[in-house]
Amino acid sequence: MATEKKPNNFKINPWWIYAGLIIIFFGLNYLGGSGFQDTVKISSSKFNEFLDKGQIEKVVIYNKTEGEAYLTAAALKDKAHSKLAKDMLGNPNKGPHYSFEIGNDEVFQNKIEKAKIDGKLKDYDFKPKSNWSELFITLLPIIVIIGLWIIIMRRMSGGGAGGGGGQIFNIGKSRAKLFDEKTDVKVTFKDVAGLEGAKEEVQEIVEFLRNPDKYTTLGGKIPKGALLVGPPGTGKTLLAKAVAGEAKVPFFSLSGSDFVEMFVGVGASRVRDLFKQAKDKSPAIIFIDEIDAVGRARGKNNFSGSNDERENTLNQLLTEMDGFGTNTHVIVLAATNRADVLDKALMRAGRFDRQIYVDLPDIRERKEIFEVHLKPLKKVDDLDVDFLAKQTPGFSGADIANVCNEAALIAARNNKTAVDKQDFLDAVDRIVGGLEKKNKIVTPEEKRAIAVHEAGHATVSWMLEHAAPLVKVTIVPRGQSLGAAWYLPEERLIVRPEQMLDEMCATMGGRAAEKVMFDKISTGALSDLEKVTKQARAMVTIYGLNDKLGNITYYDSSGQSEYNFSKPYSEETALVIDKEISNLIENEYQRAIKILQDNKEKLQQLADILIEKEVIFKDDLEAIFGKRPFDHHPEETVAE
Repeated sequence: MATEKKPNNFKINPWWIYAGLIIIFFGLNYLGGSGFQDTVKISSSKFNEFLDKGQIEKVVIYNKTEGEAYLTAAALKDKAHSKLAKDMLGNPNKGPHYSFEIGNDEVFQNKIEKAKIDGKLKDYDFKPKSNWSELFITLLPIIVIIGLWIIIMRRMSGGGAGGGGGQIFNIGKSRAKLFDEKTDVKVTFKDVAGLEGAKEEVQEIVEFLRNPDKYTTLGGKIPKGALLVGPPGTGKTLLAKAVAGEAKVPFFSLSGSDFVEMFVGVGASRVRDLFKQAKDKSPAIIFIDEIDAVGRARGKNNFSGSNDERENTLNQLLTEMDGFGTNTHVIVLAATNRADVLDKALMRAGRFDRQIYVDLPDIRERKEIFEVHLKPLKKVDDLDVDFLAKQTPGFSGADIANVCNEAALIAARNNKTAVDKQDFLDAVDRIVGGLEKKNKIVTPEEKRAIAVHEAGHATVSWMLEHAAPLVKVTIVPRGQSLGAAWYLPEERLIVRPEQMLDEMCATMGGRAAEKVMFDKISTGALSDLEKVTKQARAMVTIYGLNDKLGNITYYDSSGQSEYNFSKPYSEETALVIDKEISNLIENEYQRAIKILQDNKEKLQQLADILIEKEVIFKDDLEAIFGKRPFDHHPEETVAE
């Protein structure tokens, strides 16, 4: 049985090169010099003194200019030479012990010959000397520069394995990552909960690539592209990952910003290279995440009149997707949450034939998403997933994944062995409101004002039919808020004016309660005012729910109005709009004051309980106000 050959992952570390150069330097120094021996440089007169005393055993002359002297064993025992008895490593120093320069070589030669005849010198020798260490030191800067140049050039040209498209010689190459089903984490359609309509659309694209004859026999053509549109966190990229995991064809993945570069022409070059690679491997799928980075509408914000690199990139993308050089059997998937700013030429049929809207999940889909993310958690056996789905209206798939993770962290922080219902409720509170700040300094007077404010919200919402059912009220500071009231809004597809007005009235209940109880107002209603102002403006200018203005809207779904300098209405209409918005808010404020004045004692009682407990639930309101007559689904609002 043949064994699979493992790839050679050996890579040269630049530090190894530096260490090798240092080792070579010391080696040459050792070979060309005196090794690890201690050699002391002396003058020629000092050498003559030692020679006359008979302390020199041997002399070696190099190039008739330099000399090295070896001491006798007896001389090494002399105190004058005691420092030379041992070498650097502590071993007996075999020499040479001294080095010196030679003046007149003929005089020196006569002197050592005479010393040898007189028995004062045992031996002498003449040798040529090539100083490799000095030569190496001279050439070292040149070697280092050449080495660095080679390393930089290898890096710039993509050097070896995995040459990147960001290198200077490959800067026009595509940065797309080719999905490898053997090594990459495989996501399938089973891992994508909810999104049934969107899944069906992209599954058909995968099926078309797997079995094109099923569709082409009837005269159908392969779709050129599909655009995934929807709010952030709804699963657009996850759907693309599922396509990569399911498709048995090459899958190229990259972001819209990967085309953008400071050099002119690079973006268009990368688009050409991307489609060339995909065509060579066709049938193939290209996925461009956040395509609005390169696909924004042309000519809207280019005031300079200069060459726009992003527009050139978009032009090339348009040509590649549907032009004379169209690549067959290459499908383009793209995702964005800003479809309103995309160029119309990019959105037309023939380029993106399908626009798949990936919306926020409803209660049924949220349950499915919870079941996917709850699988890896150690949870209690009786955990009610339906309850969790009801407690998270408006949450995206990413938010639900975050809730599950936060719940596990909270359970671990409390030393629990399993994640229970309360952990999930705490996680929802943590994500919606922020972290609790129980140590925040709040004076008794401020605490009472906060309690009255939150009790006002709770009271008014309890008395109004269309206001969202209350879950709990707290005066514990959380995030940037000093208190909060949690509601469970009904999931509506259409909203009627009376429902919006009731919600505005409940939102103004906090400031109204301060007015009723203290006859003073504070800055604590900032977020409430911001919310009702947006709602009132939407009623007047977007939804056409105002009698004075009538059935007219100034909303632009294409998103192009943001580039206009003028408003789509006259100054007289602007005055009417401002007045109607103000009237709407003031009417609901007075309505909230009337409700609270009629229930002032109960409001006071609720505020006292809130100061005492800091957190109250629906049962506390029922004990004061009685059953809420408008609750059609009371089980949905229990959050204890």
